[in-house]
Amino acid sequence: MMLQGLDYIAILVYILLMAFVGVLFGFLVKDSGSYFKGGGAIPWLMAAVTNFMGLFSTFVFIAYAGIAYEHGLVSMTVLWGFVPACIVGGILAKKWRRVGKTSPMEYLETRYNFNVRQTMTWAGLVMRFLDNMVRLYAIGILITAVTPLSFAWSVVVSGIIVTGFNLFGGMWSVSIMSTIQFVILILVTIVLLPLSLGEAGGFANMAAKMPEHLTWFNGPKGNLFWLGVFYVMSIIKQNENWTFIQKFYCVRDEKSARNVGLFTALLFFVFIPVFLLPTVAAPLVVPGLENPEMSYVILSAKLLPVGIMGIMFSSLFASTMSTLNAEFNVMSGVVTHDIYLRLFNPSAGDRQTLRVARISTVAIGVVITLGAILINGTGVFEINKLFSGIMAIPLGIPLILGVITKRPGGSAATLTIILGVCIGVVVNLIPGLSWELGTLIEILLCLAIYFFPYPNRVSEEKAAELEAFHRQLSTPIREEEKPAISPQYKRVLSSLFIFCFVVAGVLFCVISLPSLGSLGGKYSFIAGSACFVLAAILWLIKRIRKTNNQL
Repeated sequence: MMLQGLDYIAILVYILLMAFVGVLFGFLVKDSGSYFKGGGAIPWLMAAVTNFMGLFSTFVFIAYAGIAYEHGLVSMTVLWGFVPACIVGGILAKKWRRVGKTSPMEYLETRYNFNVRQTMTWAGLVMRFLDNMVRLYAIGILITAVTPLSFAWSVVVSGIIVTGFNLFGGMWSVSIMSTIQFVILILVTIVLLPLSLGEAGGFANMAAKMPEHLTWFNGPKGNLFWLGVFYVMSIIKQNENWTFIQKFYCVRDEKSARNVGLFTALLFFVFIPVFLLPTVAAPLVVPGLENPEMSYVILSAKLLPVGIMGIMFSSLFASTMSTLNAEFNVMSGVVTHDIYLRLFNPSAGDRQTLRVARISTVAIGVVITLGAILINGTGVFEINKLFSGIMAIPLGIPLILGVITKRPGGSAATLTIILGVCIGVVVNLIPGLSWELGTLIEILLCLAIYFFPYPNRVSEEKAAELEAFHRQLSTPIREEEKPAISPQYKRVLSSLFIFCFVVAGVLFCVISLPSLGSLGGKYSFIAGSACFVLAAILWLIKRIRKTNNQL
């Protein structure tokens, strides 16, 4: 299952293409607003694609692929929990856009108080560090499985690549790289889809040989109570996700922010079957796997031509890289604005703030890389799952409801966090208590604590500040306050996308030439041709706009 020469060439071209994007946009980032939220001028379609790429990682192609291999279509039922979460995000998007902060933590001091902001900041950073150590750990395991690199070197190389890309371009490079990675990922997974279904004999043969696999509620995760609690938990966890909220800040206005949430939901609904149907069919193609979570990688190695497997590996790596890029960017934003500027140097100028942002990005990358190496073999996945389950609900409820409700104040938020964490610990220690029942108890009790009618005495100054804040949430952004993409960015963006799709087309077509005699080679050549068509369409649009501007 090791990668071969053509695969390494494909990976090298892919990495060089992404490096070009990162370095290019590093020259265009001049202040921290551009670094963290793209100056508020990221096109909503790009922001939605970046959001989609940032909300999943190799985890989908490992953990959920394992569920698909063992239990079939229920894996899609579970993963579709992202759809209502993104729809709720789209509904709340206009409020987040009107908040207009650089990091999701900034608004908490106005809405509640300084203590809530700092508690959320430090506890949230601990969660983000643990989450991202596990993500980098997972990609290290994947690299080790298909290359001669040791685990430690796999993690170090991955950490350097992610940190380097983020260091230079900030939110613009994250958005553009995610968009390009999205197109390549979709194309290469679409190539695998008909190959795997064909090898399995089609849906008729699958229904005859493993009928339970083609039901939507098969296995333990098909239990309706479990699914209901999981969907509610997904709504809370995704809408408290810093990177998710950040995407609403980085677009032009409320309508664009709403489009980000709703289009992300549509992308999850449409492309989850593309990602998981191959491993639903996999038991008939690669039966008897000891580790079902490696089914997607093993299936790809069996069916994809040499070279195209390299593109698939790059795409799987890129899915995690997109997530880590977004995470590093928002974590750096929190460290810079909620810790450095708030606690140490409130008067720092743009150049100093940008310098601190880049230094914090490097520091975050180093800590996560070292952590991913050190946690190897420690059972960190279960520890992280437990810790996230305990923390996500009590941190998420005050963060999300703070832009919806007016009355609960700082005391309600603080008690929800403290008592909610205690409740989370207790329900996870009760023997025999199922995950779904324990999680539901934690959610209901945290909501009861948050909405309990505590005395909420505030100074006149704080009351005026809160009144202004809620007025801001209900007031549409004025046209003159809406940022616009500069002509320089527009020219660079259009030319860059054309160039990248041409390179991707050349990569697919050239790599597939030695295997054109196979069905996989033909499909891969068609995928490359699709990249050329996309580049041509973008070139025509650019020419038409240029002609119209000259008239």
